[in-house]
Amino acid sequence: MDMTDVTRAITAATSVAASLDLPANDAVVLHNSNKLALRLTPCDVFARVAPVGQEVAQFEVDLAQQLTEVGCPVCPLEPRVEPRVYTRNGFAVTLWTYYEPVTPHTSPVDYAKALEQLHAGMREVDVRSPRFTDRITEAEEVVADPDRSPELTDADRVFLSGRLASLRRAIDDRGGGGGVGAPLAPSGGGVESQI
Repeated sequence: MDMTDVTRAITAATSVAASLDLPANDAVVLHNSNKLALRLTPCDVFARVAPVGQEVAQFEVDLAQQLTEVGCPVCPLEPRVEPRVYTRNGFAVTLWTYYEPVTPHTSPVDYAKALEQLHAGMREVDVRSPRFTDRITEAEEVVADPDRSPELTDADRVFLSGRLASLRRAIDDRGGGGGVGAPLAPSGGGVESQI
């Protein structure tokens, strides 16, 4: 997001938090891309913020709730408020439990165990997933629009457009470019890869 949108997004997130009796006098930007990741303080809440219509917030909320229910190692939604997507001033805001970064880093063995647990849990949930090629389309639109990606040079734009087109072809060649919004659990038994 550009700085104007970052400022507006921070205002939306802190306003949502305050309306829910979560004191949010400050926000630290943890990540800025097409979505903004914020640490709201002093309430210590992690907020994800995206322009309405450019987010998959409801999908993320639904998936996180189901994965938490089956014991997956995922960040839960903020327990002090209703687990849902809040909208404010053109932004979709979701609120999550904030965790301090882990130091030292997680060992490869522990990381592999967490991934194994996550994948086992994903086989248990029944949720519709956006097609991966939809995410490529979204990225292509950002790359092609100088207003949405002003920091890209023309050469970067050409390079990224070519890489995204190549990725789409590779997925299509492997049979992964089919229908949109296919259920993750088409046979009723669990998450299937969309690629």
